[in-house]
Amino acid sequence: MIALFRKEISIFFSSLIGYLIIGIFLIINSILLWSDFSDVNILSYGYADMDIFFSTAPIFFLLFIPALSMRVFSEEYTSGTIEILISKPISSLKIILAKFLAVFFLVLFTIFFTLIYVVTLYVLGESVGNLDLASIIGSFFGLILLCGLFSSISVYASSISSNQIISFVFAILLCTLFYFGFDFLSEFVFFQNFDLIIQQIGISFHYEMISKGLIKLSDVIYFLSFTILFIKLTELVINERKA
Repeated sequence: MIALFRKEISIFFSSLIGYLIIGIFLIINSILLWSDFSDVNILSYGYADMDIFFSTAPIFFLLFIPALSMRVFSEEYTSGTIEILISKPISSLKIILAKFLAVFFLVLFTIFFTLIYVVTLYVLGESVGNLDLASIIGSFFGLILLCGLFSSISVYASSISSNQIISFVFAILLCTLFYFGFDFLSEFVFFQNFDLIIQQIGISFHYEMISKGLIKLSDVIYFLSFTILFIKLTELVINERKA
């Protein structure tokens, strides 16, 4: 499992595409948050906090994570190495976990570079250190949970098709559905008596709570449960290929 994890990481960093994906993500994010070209940049916001970043980050990761993970199984199918992989003395679950953790590690690696935003705000505030670090730490924790769920969804999408583009689009659709879809559904008059229940099925309801620095056990359980669910769904797909 560790060897497969290292292999996935090395494959990503052995190609220029890997660096481009991370680079483009960080550049676009930085332009949006710090440039005069953006209407929502932090400098014009007037307050030394990270609210804008944590509000826009899910949309970026909704595109970024599927781009990272679209190849993890699709490429194995195309090259024919999936048969060799599943015939080795390693369980399907360990194969999936190795690929999931590799994607998740790359996402965490990218998030690490965004800590420069915190340092910058810490220094540029009206008075140095005038920043609610506890709330920011809680929000980063929520963002990490969100990325874990998006990663499991995207790995599942990659296991469905041998075409990387189809996997990429399917992952975006699933992530969008779970993040925005249930909020949209709850607004229908037909569901007005169940609007709160429907909203609680969606990701955004739980993420918005944590992004405010309010870490509740129910929200953590939600993210972990759905992450495990999509890992298990991926296991079913791979086991079907084994049969």
